[in-house]
Amino acid sequence: MQTAFTVVVVLLALLYILSIVWVVRDAYLRGTTWYIWGIVALVPLVGLIAYLLLRPPMLRIDRDEQELEIALKQRQLMNYGECATCGYPVDVNYVICPSCHTQLKNLCAHCERALEPAWTICPYCATSVAGAKDTTIHKPRSRRSRSQRPSADSK
Repeated sequence: MQTAFTVVVVLLALLYILSIVWVVRDAYLRGTTWYIWGIVALVPLVGLIAYLLLRPPMLRIDRDEQELEIALKQRQLMNYGECATCGYPVDVNYVICPSCHTQLKNLCAHCERALEPAWTICPYCATSVAGAKDTTIHKPRSRRSRSQRPSADSK
């Protein structure tokens, strides 16, 4: 009888130690402060139950993977918009809405690329857009530092 009692006590002590190890390992994988949960798990049975009730719902690797999937979905959705007239989902490169045939963008007469309606010049080939208000092509300014610019006193 005493041998059976000793075996049960040893098994309970082993189960207690393994539960502490499991709590520490699981808390580490979930990205929490594992050493604090290890101290809480030292309280027999109550510490284990407290950890099971309060632990984060997902492992850190699963949470990171879910965040990556959400970021990928948001990036894919950025390629789409809606037609202002009918609300049909349209790609950013669409020139005309496939549903209501509303013109979404203009086409460049020279390179035939899609242009935003507000653009007055094609950024791809520098051709003026027909019917635009400003048709002058401005040359980019040279970027000189303040020390290289002529001062008002030198004139």
